[in-house]
Amino acid sequence: MTEVCIVAEDDAALPDDLYAYETAYRALATYDPTYPWTNALVVETMSLGTAVSLLNDLDWYLSRVSRDAFVRDPSVSEREWLSRPLARELRDGDADPEEAVNRLRVYGVDDGRLVDPTMVLRGDAQEGAYERSEYDDTVVVRVTREEFH
Repeated sequence: MTEVCIVAEDDAALPDDLYAYETAYRALATYDPTYPWTNALVVETMSLGTAVSLLNDLDWYLSRVSRDAFVRDPSVSEREWLSRPLARELRDGDADPEEAVNRLRVYGVDDGRLVDPTMVLRGDAQEGAYERSEYDDTVVVRVTREEFH
């Protein structure tokens, strides 16, 4: 299963703020959300294409209540997430999932929340954990060259 993660803005409360919009509520009604972090919700979809389509359907709402949205597809990586633009490129065949990816946005996990996203250039371009010792854990999101700034 491919997962979609939506990270709330600092002043938003997911799912309440997202579900307040009827169209967003209907788009998410068929999914069973989980909350692995207090400021994020995750839903499982059938494929990378379905995940990208869901995020496209929610775009207007996400721009109002979310800080970020990303996708994890097991055919690409079991541990690392893909930014929304990278997931779209993979779905459209404009990127190669086998290509070593070394541009990352790394979130710290602090007190159960995703915090402090930092752009990191991974030196060896190998998949794996990237540690930020000041945090309990990290969440690694691969990003496109254009996103890396």
